[in-house]
Amino acid sequence: MDTEQLTMDRAQQLLQTFYGYPDFREGQKKIVESLLQGEDTLGIMPTGGGKSICYQIPAMLLTGLTLVVSPLISLMKDQVDALTTMGIPAAYINSSLSGKEVNVRIRAAQRGELKMLYVAPERLELDWFRDEMAELHIACVAVDEAHCVSQWGHDFRTSYLAVAPFVASLPRRPILAAFTATATPEVMDDMLRLLRLQEPAIFVTGLGRDNLAMSVLRGENKREYVMNYTSQHESQPGIIYAATRKDVDDLYDRLRASGVQAGRYHAGLPDQERADNQEAFLYDDIRVMVATNAFGMGIDKSNVRYVIHYNMPKNMEAYVQEAGRAGRDGEPSDCILLFSAQDIMTQKFLIEQNPQEGDRKRNEYRKLQQMIEYCYTHRCLRFAMLEYFGEEHDQKPCGICSSCRDERELTDMTKEAQIIFSCIYRMRERFGVTMVAGVLKGSQNKKVLQNGFDSLPTYGMMRTQTEKEISELINTFVAEGYLTLSEGQYPVVKLQPIAVDVLKGQMQVMQRAPLPVAASASSSRRRGGSTVDLGPSAVNETVFEQLRLIRRELAQSEKVPSYIIFNDATLREMSVVCPQTESAMLKIKGVGEVKYLKYGRPFLEFFQNTGVADSDLLD
Repeated sequence: MDTEQLTMDRAQQLLQTFYGYPDFREGQKKIVESLLQGEDTLGIMPTGGGKSICYQIPAMLLTGLTLVVSPLISLMKDQVDALTTMGIPAAYINSSLSGKEVNVRIRAAQRGELKMLYVAPERLELDWFRDEMAELHIACVAVDEAHCVSQWGHDFRTSYLAVAPFVASLPRRPILAAFTATATPEVMDDMLRLLRLQEPAIFVTGLGRDNLAMSVLRGENKREYVMNYTSQHESQPGIIYAATRKDVDDLYDRLRASGVQAGRYHAGLPDQERADNQEAFLYDDIRVMVATNAFGMGIDKSNVRYVIHYNMPKNMEAYVQEAGRAGRDGEPSDCILLFSAQDIMTQKFLIEQNPQEGDRKRNEYRKLQQMIEYCYTHRCLRFAMLEYFGEEHDQKPCGICSSCRDERELTDMTKEAQIIFSCIYRMRERFGVTMVAGVLKGSQNKKVLQNGFDSLPTYGMMRTQTEKEISELINTFVAEGYLTLSEGQYPVVKLQPIAVDVLKGQMQVMQRAPLPVAASASSSRRRGGSTVDLGPSAVNETVFEQLRLIRRELAQSEKVPSYIIFNDATLREMSVVCPQTESAMLKIKGVGEVKYLKYGRPFLEFFQNTGVADSDLLD
């Protein structure tokens, strides 16, 4: 057996011993192999895909220290807590530490007592820190959230530009590994260039996660929907994202008044309140977090069962990152986007409030338009997401998104499409959606009359519909590729070649029947847009809840979040298997020898002492 195979065998043993998993997930094994062979590596994996294992396992096998560049204090702490809980020597250095504490950790690294050291990218810009790191044997530099290096990414952070100069300053160049959950082709190019990866191995694992049911719901009473949903899922942890602080505060107050254990998080709150609320959420002291997009990066809570977007996010990257915080343990979870036309105006206002200019602002508007198209599409939402990120995929619909589960019949909309396309053509493709909708409605708007559009044959041809309904239809045709919108704050609607075929009668347009303007939350659920079965039928929920109580007591005594003990998926498997022996416990995914020795005994004793066995579940 060659050395390479022996190394991977050892990696497999570490995975089982420390993490309790018999096999690497899709994409993980190839990345681990690449790093152990000394290759620079770029790994693009979905949130919850197990990126950290890809550099943590090699860190244990490589000779020397692995320096992990991580963007947030909370993320560092969670990762280090999880590692030290498993007995893996790791530490972090950030602004929460005193100078003395920083020195103690650097000395520990110099003595070879650490395998991993987590630092913020800003730390790499400090001369004294570079000098200290030059004294260490750094085997690998792992860059987490590597998309932050690109100005075209949604979380651009200038300090990430310090990574490449830092690596170049070291006396011996380490392996460089970069990881992110989302990257468009242009962001990927930036990561390769700005991090100066040398002949890297590139691995892109499918972003489409089978356990996430994606939904876009239009025309809902948003507040009513959220109140109904949270009350029906009161035992499940969830995150509700809102675009403004005002909406966060309003939802938070209403949820608390209705008895829901909720917290809130936005930049307008005192630092201590934000920190306390985040910790309460991580420790399961509150079930629901209502937040702006300031909350979430680095939140490694594995049992979030749903993420609701109260407003449309600014772009697909942000949406996939935020929605991907659901179901990190692989259990079925909901990702629900409540969309209204007002969301577009809110996001445009936020873009205009930003000081960015030129190409950067135009890029923000372009990404916003792509997000709008996602909200209007009738195609499989997973298809739409994967195509945005340039990822190849099979042509089989996911079957669980709101589009795939939409039971409304297809309707021939060719006539309506021809009227709209003809109107746009006669207006010389020089105006936006609102103006076109006004002409079709027969509006007496001053601008409509000034341009003489009241004399067009298409003027008033859709007067039986509201301008909002006409605008919704136009936006749907944009999402389906019949029309396109120019970039910028005031986009102009234009015909695509396929629309000309429709005008000539060479192509038929089939669409789902329009939704009622104010569909109820219950009807949305009947459409399959918001709920999935959250666990196998074999799971004994009573046993599962008792296991959660045992886990909570252990977590409180260890002063770590519950999921660091065992995640929900592991407890669910326990409740199905009902292990009576140590060997049976060790076969459960997520247990492992190290965690069993530290935490497994109370769970095993529960099954042995209560007499719960798998036969009890068959009655």
